[in-house]
Formats: sequence, C-alpha cells, structure tokens
Amino acid sequence: MQNVMDTLRARGFIKQTVFEEELYEKLGSESVPFYIGFDPTADSLHVGHFMQLIAMKHMQDAGHKPIILIGGGTGMVGDPSGRTDMRSMMTQETVRFHVECFKKQMARFIRFDGENGAIVVDNADWLLNLNYVNFLRDIGAYFSVNKMLTAECYRSRMEKGLTFLEFNYMLMQAYDFLVLNRKYGCLLQLGGDDQWSNILAGADLIRRKERKAAFAMTFTLLTTSEGKKMGKTQKGAVWLDENKTSPYEFYQYWRNTADADVEKCLKLLTFLPLDEIAGLCAHRDERINLAKERLAYELTEMVHGREKAEKARSEASAAFGGEGEMPVKTIPASVTDLLGALLAIGLCKSNGEARRLVEQGGVSVDGERANDVNMPLPEGEFRLFKGKKVRVKVVRG
Repeated sequence: MQNVMDTLRARGFIKQTVFEEELYEKLGSESVPFYIGFDPTADSLHVGHFMQLIAMKHMQDAGHKPIILIGGGTGMVGDPSGRTDMRSMMTQETVRFHVECFKKQMARFIRFDGENGAIVVDNADWLLNLNYVNFLRDIGAYFSVNKMLTAECYRSRMEKGLTFLEFNYMLMQAYDFLVLNRKYGCLLQLGGDDQWSNILAGADLIRRKERKAAFAMTFTLLTTSEGKKMGKTQKGAVWLDENKTSPYEFYQYWRNTADADVEKCLKLLTFLPLDEIAGLCAHRDERINLAKERLAYELTEMVHGREKAEKARSEASAAFGGEGEMPVKTIPASVTDLLGALLAIGLCKSNGEARRLVEQGGVSVDGERANDVNMPLPEGEFRLFKGKKVRVKVVRG
C-alpha cells in the first residue's frame, strides 16, 4: 500500500516537516494517531478548513487515526497567526455551540467508527482549569522568549502591539500536543503552514520533556497563482454551511476558478486520480472549462450531497445559456425599482455600490443593460444579471 506521505507529496500538500525519514518510516509501517486543531471562531467551517479535512481523510484512508481537536480553550484566547488585530474573545456558551456545528460538518468527510475512527476532543477540558503557576513551572520552562519572538506569528505583530494574552497561545497549543500524546499516543500534528511555529513547538516540547518521538507536518496554504488566499468573495468567506453560502454559490465559486489554479485545486481538494486530473487539465483553451465544472461538482457533492450538487450544476448551466433552471431569488412585493431589487437579493451591500455598478454597465435586466438604478422593475418574474458571473431569476414574494 502506498505510504500516505507519498500521496500527500504527489498531490502538493506537504510544505514543511521535521525528522522526515523517521516519520516516513512510521507512516508506512504502523497506524499513527495524529491531530489537527480547529478554533471554533464561527458556527461553520469554511474553505480555509477544507484542505485540512481532505488531508485528514487521506490519512484515515491510509490507516491512521484522526484526533480532531476543537479549540474550546485556545479559541477563548485567539491565535495571532496571520492577524494584524486581536481576536475578540468568545463566551464558553458560544464556543460550545460552534463545536456542535463543526462536528456535524466534519461527519461528511471523516469516519467516526471502526478501528481507526476519528475522535473529537475539546482542549477546554484541560486548559480552562489549569493552575497557572504550575503550568509556568511545568511547561513555561521549556520555552525561550527570544526564540518565540523570532516566530513570524509574533514578529509581524510587534509593531502594532502583541498582547500577553496572545503571547501565551504557542504554549497552550504545544501543551495540547503533549496532552494528546499522553492520553491517546498522538505522534503527529498537521496544519497549515502559517501554524508552523506553533506546531513545531509542540513536537519539540514532547521530545524534550517526554524524551520520545513526536512529529510536525504543515501543508501549503490554499492560495491562487497570484498568492492570494482562496475562499473569499465580496460577500466574505465561502462557508460549508448552506445557510451562509448556498450550494449554487459554492458551486459557482469553484466554477470560476482561474485557469492557472484548476489543476492545483483538483489535486488538493478532490480524490480524483492524478492521471485523470492531468487529462482534464491538459489543455489551456476553452476545454479547461470541463475541468472547472468537474472541480465545482466534486466539491459541491462532497459538502452538500449529490442531489444539491446536481441542482447547482443545472442552475449554473441555465444561468449561462445551457439547459436547466436558473437559481431563483425572491423579493418582497413592495420592491418596485432596480435599486431595491439589488439590495433585497444581496447582490449589492449599499445604495452607493448599486449605483456604481449600474453606472459602470454591470447590471442587465432581461438581457438589456440597465442605465438607471431607479428604473422600474418588469411585472412578474424577470432575469437579473450582475456582471458576467451572477445570473438569477427574480420572483415576487
């Protein structure tokens, strides 16, 4: 059976590791308990988490045991990685609600039964009741402040201000790894490469304190060929919760992937064989659209199920001149002009944005370009286009 490390490397996941040869041997010869942490800062996972879930499934399918760590404790502090501001602190009740939402979404990806079934743990169980002095004596002694300040997650915050609250985050995450190592034999932490310093700190703590093997591996971040993070739209994050991002919007997000990014996304985010992906992406002309459609369908089916993926594909086809039915949006009967419709549907966030969009020729009604944001709407249902990528059928409620 292929070593999962070969699989992850061939598909472009692996960014950094430590003790790589030793880890490779373990992953090829025994079932390795590993963990990935998720801070419950919202009531849904988003595209930024997607790669971690896919990697976790690759690992589980290869016989390794996933430990899903929910940061109920660390989430009340906030990870400074990649931040220029301080996260707002959440109540325990909010964190618990978010944890339950995460579990439901993860069940679509990860198996929770069987010999190497995943388990879910919450670091609030051991972090919230820590004795601070004992923690400093037991864990703090292994950390050099000078070394910590060289970590990018801290160094980038020094000019704008780094709170002592956030400064503790690395120690807390390292302690998580130590606890999981002691309780479940966890040997490996995985995560995005922006977490490298924190993940490495945990593996180092176990090796120094426990005198036994522990490993760290980070994945490349999901970015476009231009270096921008994927998973963001004008509306904000692309969520896995259909109440936040509809299956149609989710499908369209991936259908609109740039030509240069399609192959990478197919490798990282789907389970299609590499030779099939190579065939789909062999051409950089209009045939690349087939690869985009396959990417959009595969991911939508994975997140929302086959029925909703089929519906989203049909709506997208109809919206852009093919067969099927366009996505339908309902506006109140009291809305009589184009401005009101753009706001009611959520295509624009403000009056000013709507006016600018119309003035720039970005809105069409029933195939005719709109020139006046105050124009009266057609009676009955009509088609409303925003730019080249957003097309909906509008009905009155």
